[in-house]
Amino acid sequence: MRQFIDQIGTSHTFENTPKRIVSLVPSQTELLYDLGLEDDIVGVTKFCIHPYHLKATKTVVGGTKKIKFDKIKALQPDIIICNKEENTKEIVEELSQICPVWVTDILTIEDNSKMIQDFGLLFNKRTDAQKWIDKTNFALQDFKQFIKDRPIKKAAYFIWANPYMVAGNSTFINELLQLNHFSNIYENKESRYPEVELRKIRLEGDPDYVFLSSEPFPFKDEHAFEIGRVTHHAKTVFVDGEMFSWYGSRLVKALAYFKKLHEKIQD
Repeated sequence: MRQFIDQIGTSHTFENTPKRIVSLVPSQTELLYDLGLEDDIVGVTKFCIHPYHLKATKTVVGGTKKIKFDKIKALQPDIIICNKEENTKEIVEELSQICPVWVTDILTIEDNSKMIQDFGLLFNKRTDAQKWIDKTNFALQDFKQFIKDRPIKKAAYFIWANPYMVAGNSTFINELLQLNHFSNIYENKESRYPEVELRKIRLEGDPDYVFLSSEPFPFKDEHAFEIGRVTHHAKTVFVDGEMFSWYGSRLVKALAYFKKLHEKIQD
C-alpha cells in the first residue's frame, strides 16, 4: 500500500500504481501526456486540446464544470485528476464515489513543480517528472536573466467581457505577470477574478498595458477599441491565454513565449 497527499491535503492510498486515468483539466492532461502516460489516460474533457489527437482517441467526458458522471463511471478509472479552481467541490465530492480524486492547487511556480513531482511519484514516472522539473528550472533561470533589467510596468489582464472581468490576486496568472515585471493593478481586489468597470480603469491603476487573453473569452478588435477609448495611453495587447494560465509542462513553452512578447511590446 502506498499513501500520497494531494495539494488540498487529502490523503489517498493505492495498492498499485493507478493505471486508468481520467483527467478533467486540460493543462494537466498535457502534462500527463508529456510524462509518457498517454496509454493510461482513458477520459478527457472537450477542452483537452493538447495534444490534439487525444480527443479522437480517448473518451470525452464533458467539460471542466459540467461532466458526464455515468461516462466516467463506465470507464472504471483508478484515479480522476482535478484542480481546485477548474473543478467545483461538488464535482469532486460526487466523483469520489467512483474512485480516488486527486486535486491540485496551483497558485505559484513552486506549486507547479510540486504537482509535477507528485505525478512522478504517483504514476511511477519519477525520471520523466524530474526531466520536466529540470527543463522548467533551466528555462526559468534563463528568463529571469532576460527580464532582470527591464522596468516594472503596470498592467491589467482581462479574461472576460460582458461583464468585463480580470485576473486578480492569488491566481497563477498573477504569478506569471509578476515574473514578467508587470504589476497587476487589480491584485488588491478581494475577488480572484473581479468584475471591473472600464470607466474606472484609470482611477484604479492607470495601466501601461492591457492584456486581452485568448481564453476563456475570445476577445476581438471591438473590445480592444472600447478599452482603448478609456485607457488612452495604455497599449492593448492580445495575448495567448494558455501561456499565462496553463500550468504543468506548458510553463517551458510559456517562458519562451514571454521573451517574444516583451520583444514585441517593448517601448
